[in-house]
Amino acid sequence: MFGAVTGLTIVLAEASATRLRTALTMLLAAQALGARARLFLDSEAVPIVAGPLTEGDDTFAAAGLPPTTQLLDEALVAGVRVVLCQTGLALAGLSADHLDPRFDYGGIVGILADIGQDRLVIA
Repeated sequence: MFGAVTGLTIVLAEASATRLRTALTMLLAAQALGARARLFLDSEAVPIVAGPLTEGDDTFAAAGLPPTTQLLDEALVAGVRVVLCQTGLALAGLSADHLDPRFDYGGIVGILADIGQDRLVIA
């Protein structure tokens, strides 16, 4: 288990491919250790999952590591819950029906109401 903590919740505050990749890596590790793993993309971070996730992928590919899109898919398959901010959707002019159906939608109040014993990281 992940210490005495039941999970890891990471809030991504901006649309940064580097921060997204690090968050996904940490969440996959927490999931592998038996912890609940959640990623909340706050308002300005939401658009990152709507566009191509290729920034920096050449560097990772040269080191034999998967592209960010694959890492996101592996996280979703592993059970990492990815929650997109509803305000962020509206601000970006995005609609849930044009995004991956495995995403969840909500707000920071819902995340905090369900935080329990999770570690909370802001990235």
